[in-house]
Amino acid sequence: MLHIDLRGKRALVAGVADDNGFGWAIARALAEAGASVCVATWPPALNIFLNLLERGKLDESRRLPDGSMLTFEKIYPLDAMYDALTDAPAEVAESKRYAGVGDFSIAGLAARLVADFGERPLDIVFHSLANGPEVKKPLLEVSRGGYLTAVSASAYSFVSMVQRLGPLLRPGGSFGSLTYMASERAIPGYGGGMSSAKAALESDTRVLAFEAGRAWGVRVNTISAGPYPSRAASAIGIIDRMVRYCAVNTPIPEPITTADVGHTAAFLASDLAAGITGTLVYVDKGYHAMGMAVAMPEEPAPVAG
Repeated sequence: MLHIDLRGKRALVAGVADDNGFGWAIARALAEAGASVCVATWPPALNIFLNLLERGKLDESRRLPDGSMLTFEKIYPLDAMYDALTDAPAEVAESKRYAGVGDFSIAGLAARLVADFGERPLDIVFHSLANGPEVKKPLLEVSRGGYLTAVSASAYSFVSMVQRLGPLLRPGGSFGSLTYMASERAIPGYGGGMSSAKAALESDTRVLAFEAGRAWGVRVNTISAGPYPSRAASAIGIIDRMVRYCAVNTPIPEPITTADVGHTAAFLASDLAAGITGTLVYVDKGYHAMGMAVAMPEEPAPVAG
């Protein structure tokens, strides 16, 4: 029987702060397949996440099918807006929310991994990070700052992680990220420049697949997941409506689950996907294939006279 086997591999999942989103599901699936898993968490959420783990509040979500518990080798602070600690302004680096965490930059994360595990400590890196501070604003109202922040946090952060973590991956390693179909179709209500950021992320995936493949022998792919009502996605403001709409207009008329995405990520990270790179994989119950809604609007009432 063919199995996804990640035994002996170490994974880093960036963007895990609770048990509610895709990042957690990806970390869980990688662990279930046998990988040892480290996670990176936004510093202001780090203590809350650690407290939830220590108090057993996430134990139900941590339990794997074989009865064992999902554990993390290391939990690192990471603010992927900053390539190096010197890039962080004083009001961030010296704030209470960042106090005591040390170097929370992408370069700092790379240095910690080497210090903890040696020169080439990783096999798998998954980027589960996105932020658009003006996501509720239509593009016609988005500021330059809001637009550039969305692209920086949601797309360039992946480029920066590949730059700095690529040399740390062993041959055959794999990078992955999460995108959304707003990159290629207009989704009213998904604003703030986030659609542009996702389009950039997908384009970068193709280029990075070539460059990182030639440089370090690693693969780079992205997953286009259907809408899911995670805590992070609640910032969009219309996520519940997005989920309901897709659930009735997909070839398989049901919402996606986080496990759907986690299992796909584990497959792409495994040797079973050794021939797959530079690819976007849809995990959306087939919604991307549809050209017309199944649930049609009501016909307008006839006009008298």
